[in-house]
Amino acid sequence: MKTNLITNTLTINLTLLVVLLPLLAFVINFLLPKNQFKWAGLVANLAIFFSLIFSAIIFSRVWESGHILHQRMVWFTIGDTNVYAGLLLNNLSVLMLLLVNLIALPVHIYSTAYMKGDENYNRYFAYLSFFCFSMLALVVVDNLVLFYGFWELVGFTSYLLIGFWFNKEKAVKANKKAFIMNRIGDIGLLTAIIIIFTQFHTFDIDLLFSSKGLVVQTILKNGFWGVLPASYQYLACAGIFMAVFAKSAQFPLHTWLPDAMEGPTSVSALIHAATMVAAGVFLLGRVYPFFITPELDILAIVGCFTAFMAATIALTQNDLKRILAYSTISQLGYMVMAMGVGAYSQSLFHLVTHAFFKCLLFLVAGIVIHHMQHIKEEKQLDIDPQNIQNMGGLSKQLPLVFLVAIIGGLALIGFPFTSGFLSKDSILVQTASWSWGKGGAFYLVPVISIITTLFTAFYVTRLVVKVFMGKSKLDIDIEHQHTTKINLAYTIPLLFLAICSLFPIWSLIPFSYLNSWLIKGFSLYPVGEGNIWLPIIISLLSTIFVIFAYLLYNKSIKNIFPQQGFFYKLSYHEWYFDVYYQKLIVTPILLLANGLFWFDRVIIDGFVNLLAKITIALSKVTAWTDKYIVDGFLNFIVALAEAIANFVRKFQGGKVQYYLFSMLVILLVLFILKTVF
Repeated sequence: MKTNLITNTLTINLTLLVVLLPLLAFVINFLLPKNQFKWAGLVANLAIFFSLIFSAIIFSRVWESGHILHQRMVWFTIGDTNVYAGLLLNNLSVLMLLLVNLIALPVHIYSTAYMKGDENYNRYFAYLSFFCFSMLALVVVDNLVLFYGFWELVGFTSYLLIGFWFNKEKAVKANKKAFIMNRIGDIGLLTAIIIIFTQFHTFDIDLLFSSKGLVVQTILKNGFWGVLPASYQYLACAGIFMAVFAKSAQFPLHTWLPDAMEGPTSVSALIHAATMVAAGVFLLGRVYPFFITPELDILAIVGCFTAFMAATIALTQNDLKRILAYSTISQLGYMVMAMGVGAYSQSLFHLVTHAFFKCLLFLVAGIVIHHMQHIKEEKQLDIDPQNIQNMGGLSKQLPLVFLVAIIGGLALIGFPFTSGFLSKDSILVQTASWSWGKGGAFYLVPVISIITTLFTAFYVTRLVVKVFMGKSKLDIDIEHQHTTKINLAYTIPLLFLAICSLFPIWSLIPFSYLNSWLIKGFSLYPVGEGNIWLPIIISLLSTIFVIFAYLLYNKSIKNIFPQQGFFYKLSYHEWYFDVYYQKLIVTPILLLANGLFWFDRVIIDGFVNLLAKITIALSKVTAWTDKYIVDGFLNFIVALAEAIANFVRKFQGGKVQYYLFSMLVILLVLFILKTVF
């Protein structure tokens, strides 16, 4: 018993170190002089390295250990209610703790080379460390108040990183858009937290959402949810969905993520892999018992639509990072859909595997963009270094990058022997089983999901062929004129992520996700039976789409798709979401804001200014009245009194004969007056 107590205390202390080390790196880098840039990367990398080591130790102690570590202390009191602050370590939190560090470390190493020469090198690593601290804290805190605080902090630090190059107008617009759209979701989350506290009088996540928690024990019955009307449960659910849809870029709050590509590519790799966008899916995992069946059905439908919609958009985009961004939205749609169909374990499995191959693809994109930027500067070309229409033939100049891009692309498609095959197909199998139990229109969900997978195979092949294969699209011979040096800071992260994108890390049996250690770690939620035929059929169809896309973009066959048709324009213009949001939401809000500003400036300020002018005029009249009427009358009285006094003083000479004469005159005057009147 004593040994367990010591072990638990050590685990909690290590968790605090994991969270606080990146914060310490942020403080140090923030205080470093600007000319000491070489230390910034070292400090940040050491912090995240030791954070990874400690998180691995924590993972080994908690994963499948059969117990949950929960340590807390009183934070503050509301009336008779104590609000606690503490750490909650279960399989979900330690998995995310390890994942964030496993992705953050290669991104940090990569960044030392990628950001070399940037004048704000110190600030970059300070922000990166602060971002990691926010995400690490988010996954281990034990109450909804702290969760909301770090949820906001993740949004704020992403705002800083997306707008890192704030001298670029697009970057400023992008970080504003991300910040505002995520605030919409945050309002929903705050509303849900308030309702949950009103119902249960606690913010404790374990007490609320554990397998025997208060949420599970409280059912909807006779129009009531505990002591509150059932509508409050629906409202809280809607609030959580808003938060998830904003943070994990799901329809209709998804449009911020493609624009977030204006930040450094290494930032995009971290945001899109295991941090910000994963936070929404993590939230679903944390509060999963809260949802009832109809709400989960909505989640499945929204996730399915988002995955399909984003995949159709990625088909025609030409910006390398934007293609990967829509790919991320699509894969997040799979995760959200999986939560909706009851594939809890599979959703988290795909979250983890996706983190590695998506981070890999973004790091590949960063090297390719740097390579094209160098060509642009050396040859003084007027090109967009991110446009895949300007690329081609890079496999000869970047052979290692090409190889790992193939691995990452196959994992994204979900080809056999990759991690993506195990995780994505596990979702599709469960979705098919779920639809058979539902019937009716729900059959469309797995059908659309499979079509989305085929679209993914097509646009990934299109990207790889246009970037790496064939000949350069530029009018110069670059094959022997430029090479990008791939140093260890690039090579180590690429190789590590590529290895993690293959099946042995996750399951020794390449075609069986049921044997994955990660799936087994969430045995609380049923996984369902495996279906080997559906993944095989999907893989064969994907192979056909890969071959077709290769032949099409390698100019081996004629392009049969119209480039000006309705569907092409719908895809190329991203389903016109931004256009309609601008017309239907942004423009009316700006008009309302301008109208209110005019009303405030002209009417309110005009009325206030009129009152001020009237007050000033009245004060001037009052001052004149006081000076010339009131003070004049008083001065007149004073002068009159003084004149009378001076007149009377003349009769006070001190001679008796004058006094008698005066008395005689007065008596004489009085006698005359009496006689006359």
